[in-house]
Amino acid sequence: MKTCNHRCTQIHTDKTKHICVNLHESGTIPKIICVYLCLSVVPLFAAVDGTVLNRTTGQPQPGATVTLYKLGQAGMESVESVKSGAQGRFHIDQTPQGPHLIQTAFDGVTYNHMLPPGSAHSGLSLDVYNSSKQPGAARISRHFLIFQPGGAQMSISEGFIFTNNGTTTYNDPDGGTLKFYLPAAAKGIVQVKCTAPQGMPIDRAADKTNRKDIYKIDFPIKPGETSIQVSYLVPYNSGAVFEGKTVGETQEPTLLVVPNGVTLKGEGVESKGREPRSQASIYSVKTASYKVEIAGSMPEAAAADADSGDNSPSLQEVSPKILQQNLKWILALALGILALGFIVLYRAQPAAAGPSRDTESPPGGGAAKGKNARGRR
Repeated sequence: MKTCNHRCTQIHTDKTKHICVNLHESGTIPKIICVYLCLSVVPLFAAVDGTVLNRTTGQPQPGATVTLYKLGQAGMESVESVKSGAQGRFHIDQTPQGPHLIQTAFDGVTYNHMLPPGSAHSGLSLDVYNSSKQPGAARISRHFLIFQPGGAQMSISEGFIFTNNGTTTYNDPDGGTLKFYLPAAAKGIVQVKCTAPQGMPIDRAADKTNRKDIYKIDFPIKPGETSIQVSYLVPYNSGAVFEGKTVGETQEPTLLVVPNGVTLKGEGVESKGREPRSQASIYSVKTASYKVEIAGSMPEAAAADADSGDNSPSLQEVSPKILQQNLKWILALALGILALGFIVLYRAQPAAAGPSRDTESPPGGGAAKGKNARGRR
């Protein structure tokens, strides 16, 4: 503090402003303390603001809808929604307390931005992209199926890895961004989980097309890497023939994976070796349609190992090049499924609340049977 010529005291709140009060006035000291505390608290109540940037054009994006959500055990709660201005600027006069999520809706697609507790919420840059019904640079870079026979049923997990190296989101709500073959034996019961770039898996609906046993999924393929997992059950007996089909083009041959103790053979199917830790066998097939004979069943030890919590398989001993390029994606997705199951169980606890980076309240829609939900992401 510095004493002025007029027996006043300057309280410096910044480099350019000061408050002058008379020290001889009754009750001055309590007033000084009150004013100082009030000034020090003001910055804590800053708004959420920033700029929406269109990465397709490289320019600020006006007219985008920016919504602030509060995340809690009850799910997502909308706090406030605004439109970005002429220079892409937005301002939400709210102070986030606890975890929050910002969703920016533009050109039919929403983009998420997490606000963890204690993170900066002023001067944000929110990225959006133009969208197109044409795939553009979006490609299915990897496609694989994991067969897990046991008893009278066989579980099949089919994975699609999209790579979009462009600056436009591929979004076709009517035609779907992914079409896949679902065997008639599955009776239309299928579960779909989609993961946007840097996102968490969310449920999605699978809708029938006018082509026999062909289903479609409406999920935006944003720039970056997107994974889609399709899971279903079919009746099984050892030695049964499974008929598969790849819809559309893939950059790599389709991989077929069976656990140790299960054999797979068929015309045009090429063995690519085993994963050293689990001894799972990997095969590749280049044709769009294929028939394979599957015999044996998944040993109980494999299921016990999956429940053991050891989710760090080594890939160092894998020698075939195709395994080095693709097996890590197979294992990553499989382990991601286990992790998602843990998250669901964790959220079910009364005192736990774990917000997902890529979730929203999805409206209903006609779809294949199963635990599917539609919600544009």
